[in-house]
Formats: sequence, C-alpha cells, structure tokens
Amino acid sequence: MNSQTPFPAGLVDALRSCEHLVVLTGSGVSAESGIPTFRQAQTGFWARFDPQELATPQAFFANSRLVWEWYEWRRQLITDAEPNPAHLALVSLQQRLPELTLITQNVDGLHQLAGSRGVVELHGNIQRTICSQERTVIETWSETAESPPRCPNCQAHLRPDVVWFGESLPAEAIDQAMKAANECDLFLSIGTSAIVHPAASLAHIALRQGASIAEINTEQTPLTPYANYTVLGKAGVLMPGLLDLFQ
Repeated sequence: MNSQTPFPAGLVDALRSCEHLVVLTGSGVSAESGIPTFRQAQTGFWARFDPQELATPQAFFANSRLVWEWYEWRRQLITDAEPNPAHLALVSLQQRLPELTLITQNVDGLHQLAGSRGVVELHGNIQRTICSQERTVIETWSETAESPPRCPNCQAHLRPDVVWFGESLPAEAIDQAMKAANECDLFLSIGTSAIVHPAASLAHIALRQGASIAEINTEQTPLTPYANYTVLGKAGVLMPGLLDLFQ
C-alpha cells in the first residue's frame, strides 16, 4: 500500500492495464449529490407510507393517483441535484479506457447528465414516463385535472419508467449487464450495498470469468470478502483520486 494513497498498487495497475472495465453504481453515489435514498426520502406527508407499499404494481392499481403523486414528489427531490465528482470521474475514465460499461441501480439520470455514454439502467429512470399498458415511452400528454394523466395513444394511465417491487428488470438492460460482466477484466462496484439481486450477482459472474473485483464503499458489504481490492470512503472523494493515479 502506498502511504500517500488509500489505493492498493494492484488496483491502480489493474486499472491501467484494463481492456474492459465494468462499473456498477448504487445509491451511495447519488446520495453524495444530495439525493436521499429510497427510505430517507419518506418525510413530511409521505413519512406515513412504507415505500415498499407504494412502489408496486398492486399499489398503482389500487390507488394510481397516490403512487403518481409520490413519484412526482420524488422527482422534485432530484430536480436541483447535480453530478458529483464521482460521476465526473467515471466520464473521464470512459474517455480514456478502451471500453467501460457503466451499469447503475440509480434512477436519477445523473450519470447521463454528467456525460456518461451507453449507461445500462437496471431499475429504469424516474425522469421518463411510460404508458402503463403499452410500456412505451411517452414524451408529451394533455394536461388535465386527472392524476395520473392518460396515455395519448390508448388512454391508459401513465406511470414512471422505474422497476417496481415484483416486476422483472428490463430484459435488454440485464442482458447487457450480464454480457459485460462475462467479458470484463476488471469489475468495480461503487456505492452499492451488494444485496439487491440480480445486480449483486454481476460481480460474482465477473469473478467466475477471471476478472478482478474492486469495491469502493463507505462500509464493508457482502461483496467485500470476494473483492481483490476494497477501499472504504466516499466515492466523490476517492474516484477523482483514483483517476489522478491512472493518468
């Protein structure tokens, strides 16, 4: 270990020689932009509700207005959020490495706002709206007093384009993620609890294929015992430092 850096020399060497880096990000990265985690967001009027009871197809069927307004409120929470140094460092890494696949469990779109390309969104994007029936992305609709609004094509209710409890992940996204995990030579997990599947299984897929595993988090996770390199701390501090060593 270099006394002047928290990063193991092996991690820096692995990054420098990497042909295909896969990065998986979780809520810890968004939290550093001031976006509350799923449960931390339950304040004020919404504190009386269990988020796991709102983020379900059953809840939307039973009270679509309540669920729509909860997501409108959550959108407002991230309206003023900006990418933090961890987001920006990943943009720079993508520009410098032969190949970087960025997979995220976050739904805020901050990676794209920072400039990352080809982001694989496992859990959707809260900023997008889809038809609850046809599942197509809807860009515009007629504003009426009705909440949620109706699809302009089929008149079904609109809903946020996020994965709810009990729903499958988007097939294309999980296929892309698993393919990348199978092909990478370095897998970097940042700010994720490593307990939500199938995202948590991606590092183990990479490990079985001979990739090195690195983890950046504020605390140890179930992935830690399997990781070749673990660095504890905030991603917004550590990622720019790792980028500096890579240059």
